[in-house]
Amino acid sequence: MSLSRSSTTSAPVAVPQGIATVLFDLDGTLTDPAVGITTSIRHAMRALGRPLGPEVDLDWCIGPPLVDAFARLLDGDRALAEAAVLAYRERYGTIGLFENTVYPGIPELLDDLVAAGRTLVLATSKPRVFAERILAHFGLARHFRAVHGSELDGTRVHKTDLVPWILATEAIDPQTAVMVGDREHDVLGARAAGLATLGVTWGYGSRDELRAAGAAALAEHRDGLGRLLGLAR
Repeated sequence: MSLSRSSTTSAPVAVPQGIATVLFDLDGTLTDPAVGITTSIRHAMRALGRPLGPEVDLDWCIGPPLVDAFARLLDGDRALAEAAVLAYRERYGTIGLFENTVYPGIPELLDDLVAAGRTLVLATSKPRVFAERILAHFGLARHFRAVHGSELDGTRVHKTDLVPWILATEAIDPQTAVMVGDREHDVLGARAAGLATLGVTWGYGSRDELRAAGAAALAEHRDGLGRLLGLAR
């Protein structure tokens, strides 16, 4: 099952010569949240009387707005999807958000970017209150000038709304900034703000998905991402 909306390849926005600001996605880019997210989705579906069998793959739910994923699981019923989000948060907000792992090399990469003078900003569809707790728990908060996400009421849950809002709120020049993410939603959100996207292949989006959405380049590992961001690694 997929939420892909990219049917044809889009021409990428070019990466600027001088990168001053890097917007990072969270899930699938900085951390691997699979256990917490998928277990909490199963919890919510059981609570709604729609349990999922162990054979049902839920990795595709990592990245897009959660309410959209639940709508697909619930045959397009948006009202039921909203109820599922509330049931999901009962578990995720206390347990699931910490069932998470920082990808190897990410803390060192963030250290190097900050040392090189880059400004780092988090841009996640996850509710901001959860993102802040995750960054603090895993010792990553100190790297970021600002943390932005959706609100619990669903405001800015789509990256196409979130990323332009971040640029306006933080007064970021799109000519000196890039987005880093693992799903097409990151690319599409960045494009809406005139930003280039560097796609990472260790997350939950495929190379084809990222290329079709218009990622400017793909990084296969953390050192490769550092080089794309101008670090001599």
